[in-house]
Amino acid sequence: MSANIIEKFFDSKDAYNKALGEDLAACLANGIEQDGRAVLMVSGGSSPAPAYRYLSGLDMAWDKIDIAMVDERWVDADHEKSNEAFIQSTLLQGKAAVANLVTMKNAAETAQLGQAECQEAYASLKQNFDVTILGMGPDGHTASLFPHAEGLDNALTTSDLVAAIEAIKSDVTGDITERMTLTRAAILQSKVIKLLISGEEKLAVYKTAKAGGEVADMPLRAILQQTEVPVEVYWTA
Repeated sequence: MSANIIEKFFDSKDAYNKALGEDLAACLANGIEQDGRAVLMVSGGSSPAPAYRYLSGLDMAWDKIDIAMVDERWVDADHEKSNEAFIQSTLLQGKAAVANLVTMKNAAETAQLGQAECQEAYASLKQNFDVTILGMGPDGHTASLFPHAEGLDNALTTSDLVAAIEAIKSDVTGDITERMTLTRAAILQSKVIKLLISGEEKLAVYKTAKAGGEVADMPLRAILQQTEVPVEVYWTA
């Protein structure tokens, strides 16, 4: 195992959710203490939802916290598949409602056309980000860095913070293949990366990615193979 990867495996979902929520709260509190503001990069999906709900109820200086999307389908915020809508309904509730949300989707017709505006919005955030939350798909994608996607090479090599992606349609992507995503460079502008996985199937996929191989086949490898930023892997059955 890379010295840069810290595996945090839990016997129960309750223990997983409690540890993740407390760890995220500590990262944000430290960011505010050190820099005056904290930046949390968030992913959608079921794995982080309980931790988001836990965070939303905490007494924190939420007005000093910027929450920004790791990736987004190029759909409006009222779409059922919108990550922004998911974050609004899970994290930006209660005490956390006053946090500043930085979204990826804008009024541009396509993700490609909206990239410059999105880049400008993300460049205004404090760097390094305090914590970036990543998920992982059964195909080895993370964020919207999908295997062999149009735009993947650019997203892995550019110094920009965001990139437009056109994924190859699959059971994993569903019908909406046009995405905006944090780039590899942006993800590595984090003090820590938290990779969230659950279940035996995804554990096996993670181990395959960690063992090495072509990044284009399993783009998660771009994060697991780097040595600049610690990657904390949270897993429960």
